[in-house]
Amino acid sequence: MSVIVRDDGFHAEDFTGGAILDIAPDTLPGALPQDFDGVAMIRVAFPAFSDGRGLTLARHLRARGFRGRLRARGHVIADQYTMARRAGFDEVEISEELAARQPAGQWIFRADWREHDYRSRLKG
Repeated sequence: MSVIVRDDGFHAEDFTGGAILDIAPDTLPGALPQDFDGVAMIRVAFPAFSDGRGLTLARHLRARGFRGRLRARGHVIADQYTMARRAGFDEVEISEELAARQPAGQWIFRADWREHDYRSRLKG
């Protein structure tokens, strides 16, 4: 089983419809789809917390116009949640084991990703 992480904490899987597209971390940005018709969710794999290629893929997917649910799936740690949200991910899917080691409070602590952005300090 997996745990879905959002800004308000842990959730059970609640995706119920539409096509899911899984993208491997070694996918080149040029190989990403140009059209997202019928795709309701894209899951980008993170095989290790030290592999940040999925963050780049998320930015490219959003830049290409994907407006559906974008999920980081795999070994993302709480310290990376802010980066994942800023890159365009809506949520993160982690294992129950990782959720036990990093409880919801650690993820919620990083859910203020809009407030503490360097760009917000440059405004005004």
